[in-house]
Amino acid sequence: MHKLLSDNPGQKMLLLGNEAIARGAIEAGIAFGSTYPGTPSSEISLALFQMSHESDLYFEYSTNEKVALEVAAGAANSGVRTMCMMKHVGLNVAADPLMTLAYVGVTAGLVIVVADDPFMFSSQNEQDSRYYGKLSGLSILEPSTVEEAKEMIPYAFDLSEKLKEPVIFRTTTRINHSTGIVELKQIPQRVVKGTFIKDPMRCVTVPAVSRKLHAKLLENIKKAEAIADSSAYNFTDGDGSWGIVCNGVSYSYVTDAVKDLGIEEKVKILRIGFSHPMPAALVKQFIKGCRKILVVEEGEPYMEEMIKVFDQEEKLNVPIRGKGDDLFSRLYEFNPAQVRQNIATYFDVPHTAPAMTDLSDVPEIPQRPPNLCAGCSHRATFYAIKQAAKGMDVIHPTDIGCYTLGFLPPMAMGDFVICMGSSVSSACGFSQATDQKVIAFIGDSTFFHSGISGLVNAVFNNHNFTLVILDNGTTAMTGHQPNPGVVMENFNLSGNGRISIEALVRAMGVQHVSLIKPYKLKKSIAAIKEALDYKGVSVVIAQETCTLFAKSLKQLKPRAFYVSDKCKNHRECISTFTCPAFSLKDEKPVIDPDTCVGCAVCAQICPENAILPLKK
Repeated sequence: MHKLLSDNPGQKMLLLGNEAIARGAIEAGIAFGSTYPGTPSSEISLALFQMSHESDLYFEYSTNEKVALEVAAGAANSGVRTMCMMKHVGLNVAADPLMTLAYVGVTAGLVIVVADDPFMFSSQNEQDSRYYGKLSGLSILEPSTVEEAKEMIPYAFDLSEKLKEPVIFRTTTRINHSTGIVELKQIPQRVVKGTFIKDPMRCVTVPAVSRKLHAKLLENIKKAEAIADSSAYNFTDGDGSWGIVCNGVSYSYVTDAVKDLGIEEKVKILRIGFSHPMPAALVKQFIKGCRKILVVEEGEPYMEEMIKVFDQEEKLNVPIRGKGDDLFSRLYEFNPAQVRQNIATYFDVPHTAPAMTDLSDVPEIPQRPPNLCAGCSHRATFYAIKQAAKGMDVIHPTDIGCYTLGFLPPMAMGDFVICMGSSVSSACGFSQATDQKVIAFIGDSTFFHSGISGLVNAVFNNHNFTLVILDNGTTAMTGHQPNPGVVMENFNLSGNGRISIEALVRAMGVQHVSLIKPYKLKKSIAAIKEALDYKGVSVVIAQETCTLFAKSLKQLKPRAFYVSDKCKNHRECISTFTCPAFSLKDEKPVIDPDTCVGCAVCAQICPENAILPLKK
């Protein structure tokens, strides 16, 4: 039995933040889950996916976040408690249904979990998703600890049903990927089937209906503000005249800093866990008791702006600071030392930072740039394309996935990326606006996510470029989740449909389609050359299972290669192919047999045929 299905109230368990959120959903009676995987939210989805195999919980990996939210909207409006998960940039994809679903509302609880990524550990931007609360008019909850993340989820479902609208549950990487001890509560019986009650004057958003629904949403915001004012997740610590307002993980940093500085008697802390709508009455009362206020929040000055508005409305003129060159930055994550120093600076508290540990005698840690795995088929595809396109002036629009890591030299297979699916659409623009050759990349999961519409556009407008679809049989970068093109038996599941990328591409009107096996270099190079010579839209589908996924399925043959005495030290294997199984020993290439997966691509590119199978 999955550990998160343990029905043992009072049991304490050490959980990852994302696991705690998943357990909170189980304790809330969730019966339906949908997602498109994205770090730092992926483990929530994984836990629910695994639990759905052992329970009556329904869970699906949807085609993209927009679809996931629309699927969730249908379930939640059929009386079934539903949770939809995504990362922050995924909420951009889901923003279209989000805005109008706020008008329509729900009949059972719908919690939308969005995981923000300050410092961009695994993302292309660090947007602050709290502004989606303002934009949509929906309530936002933010936990400060792993334990609170679990406890807040049932509250979020109750709040959703009280307001009859979705609730946004916003986390950050530091909460998602921290671990903490949580105490389990009882698992209620799930309502897995409901009934959709027809109500077109609520659910069919033609203009005449939406005008009334918008008015209802604005009334709901007033109700939510009253609830926020009395919510247990908005609370005050201390009774000093120096005020600190904080949220999320910043609350932990603030409480530690106040103790470290010895100013507990002078400080009053307002922790905001129900952050939209901001609890106006509570904040105004807090301001009245302070001589000056510091706002500690990662990301944008979301709370700071609102608190300054409340201060102006009450004509209190209390000094309020947060973001600024001399205080907190809008960049990256905070850390305890930074928070402690800025509190000391703002409140003019004597503080000497602890001396840094002397590391002068410690060798510098070698930098490890992001790299494709040993034997990754994407590297083989990139190498084949470089050979096929020699002498051409090429632009490489790329996309979001493992293959993005190919942008670094010597592969240099990535010139432009903005979001999922953008490689195909931007290739249309590059091909029309320049005379350069355009070769775009997209993964199998990302193609289903948002690449299809760009390819339809390319065919319709008769653009001239080559699209390489890197089909490695899984959604690799986020942890090997399924997508519509995978073999579901590899996940010990059956009953799903399977979409053929080749058949889909041909059905969309692409006239030149070729399939390659990237480990077979000569044939791959020849096929790619033909695709590049074609005038119009050509598609190359590179099919080879992700090596890590194949290893987990025990599909890899245990075979390694070594560099023999034939080697003349040309270093083609290192300087142009850059497989991480290679290194230099005594200034000559060697292969780590424990890292090598036996793809044999290096043996095919060695000018002396010096790379041979290792005999055990």
